[in-house]
Amino acid sequence: MTATRIDAQVAFLAEADRLKSVLRASHLIDGSRRENSAEHSWHVMLYAFVLAEHAPEGVQVDRVLQMLLLHDIVEIDAGDAPIHGSVDHAAMAAKEAAAADRLFGLLPPEQAARFRALWDEFEAAETPDAQFAKAIDRFQTPIANLASGGGTWAEYRVTMDQMDSRVGQPITRGAPGLWAWLRPQIAAFFARTDS
Repeated sequence: MTATRIDAQVAFLAEADRLKSVLRASHLIDGSRRENSAEHSWHVMLYAFVLAEHAPEGVQVDRVLQMLLLHDIVEIDAGDAPIHGSVDHAAMAAKEAAAADRLFGLLPPEQAARFRALWDEFEAAETPDAQFAKAIDRFQTPIANLASGGGTWAEYRVTMDQMDSRVGQPITRGAPGLWAWLRPQIAAFFARTDS
């Protein structure tokens, strides 16, 4: 271990502290305030750990946890892009890629490459590990919204069709049993609020 290597790692860790100041659109379950991205990252990791038994055969949950730990770090530079918000997805992807370059670039080169590869894998959502990670990321917020009487769904004028496409499809792809459990609850919520 060289002092220079530790200096680089500590610089990355200090920069990562800024994730605690990035506010997300979603609220805490108790509705008291918006959650920050660091809290979200911790909570989705806990979801993945607790719900690991619902992962498809062969998913390496340790890799899923690593992806979820890193998946939103780019929000330090790019900010949060609410799933139901009006977002230019191409522009946001470019901002996030630039943020990944800068943030992971603070680390020693081989560690930077490994972390960036995990982040890229999560974003692409083509491997079973990444698909399960994406499913868990999409699963957490609706749980909070249901527990808090709809959370931000009214604010963003969310429909059941949007839930099926923006939330249901990624969850079904990576953890179909979780969507089979969650969808009826969401549908019942929208049936009550739409009437």
